[in-house]
Amino acid sequence: MASNKLHDTSKGGIPSKADGVRAVDVYFAKYAESHQNKTNEAIHFICIPLIVFSLVGLIWAIPFPYLKFLGTYNGVFNWASFLIAFSIYYYLKLSPVLSYLMLLVLFGFSYAIIQLEQWHKAGGPALWLVCLVIFFISWIGQFIGHKIEGKKPSFLDDIKFLLIGPIYLLHLILKKLSVKY
Repeated sequence: MASNKLHDTSKGGIPSKADGVRAVDVYFAKYAESHQNKTNEAIHFICIPLIVFSLVGLIWAIPFPYLKFLGTYNGVFNWASFLIAFSIYYYLKLSPVLSYLMLLVLFGFSYAIIQLEQWHKAGGPALWLVCLVIFFISWIGQFIGHKIEGKKPSFLDDIKFLLIGPIYLLHLILKKLSVKY
């Protein structure tokens, strides 16, 4: 009876450390159920990072107010800072190793977003437009992958799986490298 509770993430059945099973492992097992097809997995390895990148970029593009108390840090913080902080905190509670890796990934994405802002200043397209195109194309790819898989996306059962997807990919990489997470 306890094992049913462990795998029922939709009703708050997240195991505690006393159960001997980490919540992150339960989430990964549930996520893996709808990600068995190699083509779907390959599509996810392309589309999930692009979705995360584009989402951060879209939120980054929302104008952030000038706040006097930030002083010289005005312009450093933006709305995406809050998204990054929230997601890293959530990941830290699930797996410190995966949270640190995700933070590095997000630093890389932030650098690329800054480069897109510079491109816009030099006459290129707006950051929000580039990210919006990437966002929609990537989601189309995701749904094509799930059509190939024949199973619906995990997040349709539990919205938390939108946050699990990115670290699931990192976990697969670490597993191939035999690195504990």
